[in-house]
Amino acid sequence: MSGWDRFKPSRSRLGRNPTNMDQRTVPRTVTLGRVQPQAPSHRTIYCNDRDANLVLRFKGNSISTTKYNFFSFLPKGLYEQFRRVANLYFLMVSILSATPYSPVHPITNVVPLSLVLLVSLIKEAFEDWKRLQNDMTINNTLVDVLQDPRWECIPWKRLQVGDIVRVKQDGFFPADLLLLASTNPDGICYVETANLDGETNLKIRKALERTWDYLTSEKAFEFKGEVQCEQPNNSLYTFTGNLVMENQTLPLSPNQLLLRGCSLKNTEYIVGAVIFTGHETKVMMNSMNVPSKRSTLERKLDKLILALFCTLFSMCLIGAIGSGVFINKKYYFLGLDKGVEDQFNPNNRFLVALLTMLTLLTLYSTIIPISLYVSIEMIKFIQSTQFINKDINMYHAETNTPALARTSNLNEELGQVEYIFSDKTGTLTRNLMEFFKCSIGGEMYGTGSTETERGIAEQNGIKLQEQKLTNAVHEKGFNFVDERLMRGAWRNEVNADACKEFFRCLAICHTVLPEGDESPEKIKYQAASPDEAALVIAAKNFGFFFYRRTPTAIFVRESHVERMGKVQDVSYEILNVLEFNSTRKRQSVVCRYPDGRLVLYCKGADTVIFERLTVGNDNLRKVTREHLEKFGASGLRTLCLAYRDLVPDVYESWNEKFIHAKSSLRDREKKLDEVAELIEKDLILIGATAIEDKLQEGVPNCIETLSRAGIKIWVLTGDKIETAINIAYACNLMNNEMKQFIISSETDAIREVEERGSQVEIARFIKEEVKNKLKKCIDEAQQYFHNVSGPKSALVIDGKCLMYALDPSLRAMLLTLSLNCASVVCCRVSPLQKAQVTSLVKKGARKITLSIGDGANDVSMIQAAHIGVGISGLEGMQAVMASDFAIAQFRFLKDLLLVHGRWSYLRICKVVMYFFYKNLTFTLTQFWFTFYTGFSGQRFYDDWFQSLFNVIFTSFPVIVLGLFEKDVSASLSKRYPELYKEGIRNAFFKWRVVATWAFFAVYQSLVFYHFVTTSSYAAESSSGKMFGLWDVSTMTFTCVVVTVNLRLLMMCNSITRWHYIGVGGSIVAWFLFIFLYSGLMTKHDRQENIYWVIYILMSTAYFYVALLLIPVAALLVDFIYQGVQRWFFPYDYQIVQEIHGHEPDDSRTDLLEIENNLTPEEARSYALSQLPRELSKHTGFAFDSPGYESFFASQRGIFAPHKAWDVAKRASMRSKPKTQTAGFHPVIPLLPHNRHQSQKLAKSQPTSALLHERMVEFCFVN
Repeated sequence: MSGWDRFKPSRSRLGRNPTNMDQRTVPRTVTLGRVQPQAPSHRTIYCNDRDANLVLRFKGNSISTTKYNFFSFLPKGLYEQFRRVANLYFLMVSILSATPYSPVHPITNVVPLSLVLLVSLIKEAFEDWKRLQNDMTINNTLVDVLQDPRWECIPWKRLQVGDIVRVKQDGFFPADLLLLASTNPDGICYVETANLDGETNLKIRKALERTWDYLTSEKAFEFKGEVQCEQPNNSLYTFTGNLVMENQTLPLSPNQLLLRGCSLKNTEYIVGAVIFTGHETKVMMNSMNVPSKRSTLERKLDKLILALFCTLFSMCLIGAIGSGVFINKKYYFLGLDKGVEDQFNPNNRFLVALLTMLTLLTLYSTIIPISLYVSIEMIKFIQSTQFINKDINMYHAETNTPALARTSNLNEELGQVEYIFSDKTGTLTRNLMEFFKCSIGGEMYGTGSTETERGIAEQNGIKLQEQKLTNAVHEKGFNFVDERLMRGAWRNEVNADACKEFFRCLAICHTVLPEGDESPEKIKYQAASPDEAALVIAAKNFGFFFYRRTPTAIFVRESHVERMGKVQDVSYEILNVLEFNSTRKRQSVVCRYPDGRLVLYCKGADTVIFERLTVGNDNLRKVTREHLEKFGASGLRTLCLAYRDLVPDVYESWNEKFIHAKSSLRDREKKLDEVAELIEKDLILIGATAIEDKLQEGVPNCIETLSRAGIKIWVLTGDKIETAINIAYACNLMNNEMKQFIISSETDAIREVEERGSQVEIARFIKEEVKNKLKKCIDEAQQYFHNVSGPKSALVIDGKCLMYALDPSLRAMLLTLSLNCASVVCCRVSPLQKAQVTSLVKKGARKITLSIGDGANDVSMIQAAHIGVGISGLEGMQAVMASDFAIAQFRFLKDLLLVHGRWSYLRICKVVMYFFYKNLTFTLTQFWFTFYTGFSGQRFYDDWFQSLFNVIFTSFPVIVLGLFEKDVSASLSKRYPELYKEGIRNAFFKWRVVATWAFFAVYQSLVFYHFVTTSSYAAESSSGKMFGLWDVSTMTFTCVVVTVNLRLLMMCNSITRWHYIGVGGSIVAWFLFIFLYSGLMTKHDRQENIYWVIYILMSTAYFYVALLLIPVAALLVDFIYQGVQRWFFPYDYQIVQEIHGHEPDDSRTDLLEIENNLTPEEARSYALSQLPRELSKHTGFAFDSPGYESFFASQRGIFAPHKAWDVAKRASMRSKPKTQTAGFHPVIPLLPHNRHQSQKLAKSQPTSALLHERMVEFCFVN
């Protein structure tokens, strides 16, 4: 079946009767990880019976990810291109240029439009061809299929629903399969889902016991059965169905489903039946595109294009009115009496004006830069693939993971981010869990101190002493120090029985798979999460070694249980597993001891476990809650452990309900949760675990740097409020100087209402409490909001309160409070709440937002923000697959935003402004000419001049500008993060900047037109003839091409050889073109007047004098403006350029060696002596000029406006530059050891040195 068949509506029927109910297909618009509402019907599949399935018309297994096919490429590709307003406009102008009213040949507009469309379509075709090749490779992969009683190799694309297939070890599953049999004992196989979700840990899948025998081709050929299951959907982790065979109905679950794209591991081969094929497989239904995002600058560009449209309309309207007024019979020499065209008929001035407007519309069409979009796309693409993806500073060597730009549409958006929303686990932390502390029977165990505790102690000036134990056990996942529980010492504890239950719960209540030798030293655990692995490793180190698992049993080697030193292997029969999910927040296992004891072990979040504890033993509950708070304050992740002894009769009754719920085809998950509630009650609390998740390398420094860049960071996590606060302290997100506003549901008043009130009363009370707290916080915070130099504030709110704070009636208050806080921490939040908070700031505050996370629970938050960044960590690749950019570590955000983001923003802004300037300049020269032609629409330039101006003569330099423009180096961008604030303020794309460029465009166009036309009156050729229209227009066009290319060099902060090649090459290209074009003439030429024009011009001295003086006159005002702006109104980056303008490079090896031998006082004096006071006679920046003062004062929250007269006075001073010592940089930013020393030294210096001190301090930057 062709892959294009997916575009056809699929109709299949249930059962063998063709008249049965139609099968309904699921809509193709799906959301990653969220199940779409399904049709109430199910599908029936006849295994090993192609004829029966044929009438159901299931989709084939061929897949196609291409955007086009052979027939749809041209119409669909053109439709995509003409969705852009600029392209649609040029299409209209091209059509107009083919009418008799057009003064230009159609080629003038058709050629540039065709070139732009051709480049875009070639790019689309190339990308689609790559997709097609990939599809062909996948579709033609071979797989063993049962045909007659033997295995035959056929391509994947020929596979059909109901086929029996055999997949060998390390092979990929060609479709969604029902596992029938495996070569491993008990029908078990191991699956790697890395291609699906990025998780490398193996998953276990188990066939139904009834189908274990269908392993050989002969036995499989005998297999006949019907599978009744749900319709195809995109939920990766759910599956509901029944297998009907021999009048017996067997429930199916995700444990029997093998998904397409996964691979078989540690298993010789498996046999399975095809359930879903092609585009109906779960992986294909999840292969959605990330939501289309447009950058804010691109949306503002649309407004600029609209402004150009308005300008164009105004110019045409002026010309049209002028034409209607000018047309008069008194101009007898124009021959307007009889037989004149409608466009020049004085008897109908309105028609004259209307037709002239159409004429001028084609004449002035160049004001809209047709190549702008293509140039920007090319620039962004190269920026992403060559700069971001290949940045060695964002390469993580440990995991061999480079940065990845998954889209190039948002490069410049990275330079304007004001709010970052971050997950905690795996994003700020390493997601490498270590068992650290625990509480058992009301006693706390574990003596170590966490990174968070050490960070808080250091901020308080306390140094913690680490206990060094020579015999302490430490391995990956276990960092526990307390001799009371190690090596059987727990037997001597008062609560020894509780310890035994605690360790057994750790060893039994999990879904971990053991791998390798069954010895404590060599065994490896494959776990669904690092937390689970850490708990099982802890049980092993406590003497309860889990070493083997079967579908029905867990084997544990227990030490010191009956007596010290005795080791025994115990088998626990696993009767039921109630799996963990984000709603339940707990996991339970029902097991039977060898002596027949029935026990339910449960572990989960403290909130859900405490709700299900049996009445009584309040003291243990109180003490454990206190321990949990202490663990949270230390930044540890906590779980509570509990158990319940079951009576056989009660269990049997419950198990019947469990089996019934498990066999249900509808709402199976909901029914299973309801059944679980019946048995997960009256629990006895055992204790709690505390696991440390260490911070990633460089996180505190990165957050501090981003904060100085003006970026506000919010942490959205599911952890307890104490844990989140202390992690925030550890990573410099919060400090003791901040005013903290805490809105929590963990108050006595709310707890009291929850214990006695109904759900309606609880909701009303909490909402009122949240409203009052928000009002109180806002009132209290008013004094901090208006005090620039006052302490910053931080908001902490938990998920329950956030749910009510996001209510439309309270949303504005929450937004007001949170936007004025430097940091916000949201605790106990769900994935949906993460997305809601992100959308609140994105839409409510209209600020540029960035979300960063590493797990599937972060996908909605990543897609809700302007920019989504995925961490390629240990929680799979779903976050990366939904993101716009992917990095391996949080600290790489510093390079991504402060370097690449800032540069991209600066480059794209300059590219857009330059396009606007050069097109307006060029078009205005034609506009001025219109006033001297009676508004008749006479062309000033040749058609080919107008056609090639954008696509040839000025195209390459602007691409060079967009790729290589760099105001300061990468190291200085990170050293002065305050420079990033220019992007947040959008300093380079304001209407004021547009107006400035428009002024210079108007000025230069006047210079080009009037200087050339006026000076050409007296000029004549070597034969004595005066210059005509085409001589003047060619001279003007030459000046325009030379000037606009030279103007590009003036706007560059860094000039490379590519700039010279681009600018020089464009000018040379113009001369080569005009030499050939004016030197050739055929009988088909329309513009014979251009013949030999350039040779006539270049034979006169006038040409060379004009070519030298006119560009100078045009650029003189620009030069003066740039000088005045840099002297008196400098941008921040220009100040940094002046500071470091005399540094040869970024190397500081020699400097560091010398500084190591200086005392702080000597180093400070040396730095002050080396500061660049007035090294240049031409710069407006003497060291202590107000320009510097304003820049550095702003970093300290002090408003100090520029004093232009003072700058001018200092700039005019002449002083001999001081000779600098060879080998030293003029600025040494390393003097005081910390900011406090800088401030202390400043107090001892005279006032005249204060500004110098600010300079040293800012250069030092901690």
